[in-house]
Amino acid sequence: MLKKVLLLLFMLFASVSFANEPNLKDYDEYQIQAGYHIPIMNLQEFSTAYTEEGEILNFVTTNDIYLFDKNVIPQGSKLQGFIEKKNEPIRGTNASMKVFINKLYLTDGFEIPIKAYISTPNNNLIGGELTEPETYDKKPHYQRWTMFRAYGVLQYVPGAQRRMGEHITISSGANLILVLVAPINMTHTVIN
Repeated sequence: MLKKVLLLLFMLFASVSFANEPNLKDYDEYQIQAGYHIPIMNLQEFSTAYTEEGEILNFVTTNDIYLFDKNVIPQGSKLQGFIEKKNEPIRGTNASMKVFINKLYLTDGFEIPIKAYISTPNNNLIGGELTEPETYDKKPHYQRWTMFRAYGVLQYVPGAQRRMGEHITISSGANLILVLVAPINMTHTVIN
């Protein structure tokens, strides 16, 4: 009889303890892999002409970022970064800069450290294009030879000198792409 009472008490205790177990579904850690592209918008104008290296720049995400069914970075999350390297314009090349982003603030104010750059096809370097030629030279271009005579035209080809480079400016409200260079381990997500 004592065995049956103890078994009944144990089953009652087990059913109560399993019923009160908290739901830990939303406490998972999410990892956003390196190389992930996030669309962002610039909040202030910056340029190689008047923005110094290390000056703080602000951005905001323009889309929700989902992993599986979870919104890990909501639209409107703020990002903070700075100009990591700036090159002045020279003859033949425009100015250039690299923008590093190191902080992500979710919409509830939670701060997450990140490592990312503004993505460009030129190895994340904004600007640095070749300038237009300063002069053009006339060169003959022979199209065909007939009976020991060459028929041709004069064409203009770029000369040896290039124009002076110009400063690069990114206007306020410009849509940019951020690329992660290190994974983000998300332990906190915004609950709607």
